Formats: sequence, structure tokens, C-alpha cells
Amino acid sequence: MRWRFPVLLLATLLTGACDRRAAPPPGEAPTDLAAVAAGFCTEHGVLEAVCTKCNPALIPVFQAKGDWCAEHGFPESICPIHHPERGGKPAGDVSADPAPADGTRIRFKTLETARQAGLETVAAVERPNAFGISAVGRITYDAARVAVVNARAAGVVRAIHVDVGTKVRRGVPLADIESATVGADQSKLAASQARMEIAEGNLKRATDLHAKGIVPSKEVLAADQEFKAAKAEHTSMLQALRVVGTSTEDGAYTLAAPLGGIVTQRNTSIGTLVEAGQTLFEVVDPSFMWAEIDIREADLSLLRVGQAVVVTVDGLGDREFTGRIDYIAPAVDPKTRTVMARARLANPDGILRANMYARVRIAAGDARGSVAVPRKAVQRAFDVSLVFVRLAEDSYETRRVEVVPGSGELVELAKGVRPGEIVVTEGSFLLKTETLKGSIGAGCCEVETKK
Repeated sequence: MRWRFPVLLLATLLTGACDRRAAPPPGEAPTDLAAVAAGFCTEHGVLEAVCTKCNPALIPVFQAKGDWCAEHGFPESICPIHHPERGGKPAGDVSADPAPADGTRIRFKTLETARQAGLETVAAVERPNAFGISAVGRITYDAARVAVVNARAAGVVRAIHVDVGTKVRRGVPLADIESATVGADQSKLAASQARMEIAEGNLKRATDLHAKGIVPSKEVLAADQEFKAAKAEHTSMLQALRVVGTSTEDGAYTLAAPLGGIVTQRNTSIGTLVEAGQTLFEVVDPSFMWAEIDIREADLSLLRVGQAVVVTVDGLGDREFTGRIDYIAPAVDPKTRTVMARARLANPDGILRANMYARVRIAAGDARGSVAVPRKAVQRAFDVSLVFVRLAEDSYETRRVEVVPGSGELVELAKGVRPGEIVVTEGSFLLKTETLKGSIGAGCCEVETKK
């Protein structure tokens, strides 16, 4: 079997292609050791990994992307002449995924070097997963138990009866607001009350006179219409003031808690002029919370509304909260490739709090097997989890894995390693540095990919 570096791997792992010892012209490129360590081509004043002067094979790649300065022979995004403010670095990451590719192989230069490296290995084991689906999520408020309290009419806050953290019952006063608008409406209400009483008296009198044959029936009809109009106007004004919350006749109204719970926001103070619709308080009932769960796309076939869930939360030890899936989102998140599911959790003592990180197990029928490895076998490179599988005493293969959240010394892998494969535990960090030697420079191994 032959081994070689593909062109794309060279773009991110290229080492030694530029002459780091060359002295740059004054003021054009950094010459300090930090710049060299950061992978800087001091000869041409750009990042070594994308230096097209030293790596002409990269030129067609940048030309194909439309990122090319023909005048100076550099990618336009890092051209030190056109963009000196960037210091030879791209405005964004030129590599969409700088972590080592799945299947990247690391081979020690000699068998003796491999033995001296002190690597320790264990076999990946298969264990039953009684819950079916493992996922992560977050604790949020139950949206049906969150109340946002707004100012009903413009005015000045005259009294505040609660503060953040106050436990309230439904109907408890939160604040008193004096409002010219409410005062005008109260005056109109009084006028409509007087008009209705007069109209009612006129209707009674017209009805009595008509019974005696003194007035025609059309005067009775006119009096009845006037009374109904006055009554409708009075009812409308009365209902409008009830919505505002007024219970006095001094041009003020009271905001009351629409539900029992805890005041989590107070956005006003005494003497503040508020506008109609302005949010002044938030009241939350935390006796029930939601767990919003991120389900992997690969597990969707196992997910159903009504499935039981067990939730544990960082910071609360081994305490478990149970619930059932009551909602599954109809769309997959295009960035994370997960689907949001939701479960309602009882929280009688209020120990669950919004935005807590949650680990979730979901019952999904019969138990299925999963692969487990020691936690120290898993390494992180950028945003990727890696495990190194032994192929021979001096040869190892990089596997990109998907780690199922959990606690303990063994971690479950959703993909990437098969039961019985030998994985590296002690020394796995050394192998990771080799796959990233374009930026670290460990240099004791050959990093290669299969053709």
C-alpha cells in the first residue's frame, strides 16, 4: 500500500515548505520567534500554510475561489500589499474544517520510537443502552407559565409593591400608575353614567305618557334608542377601565400579577414616565419547567411523542427528573443537524433553573448496544472529537467520533469505533499533536492518509 499527502491536506498540515530562517525585508514581515511558532512565512510575510510563493500548487485553488491578486501573486484576501492591515492573515478561516480528516494515519518513524512513546491501549467494549437515545439539552421556562406585565396606559409610576425575587399570588398589586389618559376616561365614564340615567328617566316618562295616550309611540321609540346608546357607551367605557386595572376615581390604575409565581424582572422605578405597552414586570411560575432536547438526526427514527425521559443537570449531582416528550420540532437545525424535542418536568422545590445544561436519556423501545471507551481516549481538535485506533504496533488511525454526553470514566460513542477495536488511552494527546503538527511540530511520526 502506498501513502501520500493529498493536496487539500497540504493546505492545512503543510510543514517546512517555507524558509523560516530567511530574514524578511525591514518592516514587511515579523521576525520574532512567536511569529515563527505561529506558522508564519517570514520570507513573504504571510501565513506559511497559504503561502503561494512557496506552495505554487495552491494557486489554482485560490484562483478557482476567485480569491487571487494577479499583480502580486498572493490570494487577494491576504495580499500584504493590498491589505497590510491583515498582517498576511485571511479575514476568515481559509479552512472550513482544520481538524484532521477521518482515517488520517500516524506511523512512527521506527518501531523502536513507537515502543518508547509509552502509548497504552484498551479494547472498545460493547454495553447495553437501556434508554435508547442519549442527548443534551437545556432547561427553560414553561412558556404557558411566563407572564409579561405591560403598562396599560401612559403615566407616571407612583408606587411599586414588589421587587425581583418576590413571590406573588395571582391578583397581587405590582405597581400603581397615575395616568392623565385614565383620568380622562374616568371623567367620560362619569358623563356616560349621567347620560344613561337621564335617558332611562326619559324612557320611563315617555312610556307612562304613551300609556295614557298623551304622546305617540315614536317618542317612546326615540327615548328607548337614546337609552340603549347611552347604556352601550357606559358599558364600553367601564370595560375599558377594567382592562386598564383602575379601581379608583383619582386618575390612577393598578397593575396586578396575572399569575402566581416569582417576579423575575422589574424594569421601572418610582417617578418613571412609562408609555402604553412598555414592559414593566415579568412573573414566572417555576413549578414546571421545560427540557428542550437536541436530538441527533440519526436518532429521529427512534423518537416519538409520549416517550419517557430522564434528565440530569450539571450541579445537581445524581438527582433525576422525569417527564415525557410532548413536542418534536418539524425542522432539522441546518447547523447542528439536530431536532429540538421538548419534555415537561415537575419542579416543586424550584431547584431547576432556566438555562441549566441538561443530559437526557430517552426510552426508545428495546435496549440496543453501544460502544464505550475510556474518557481519556477521546481528544478534542477544534470542534471535533477524535479517537486513535491501533492498526499495528507502529501505526494508528484517526477516527472522528460522536460522543454521547454522560458522566463516569467510560464514555459512549454514537459512531466512529466498533466493539473490540484497540484505542489509545495514555499518549493519545501525543498522536493528536502529530495530526496537528503543521501548527505544533511534534515531528516524531509520519502523518499520512490512505489513497
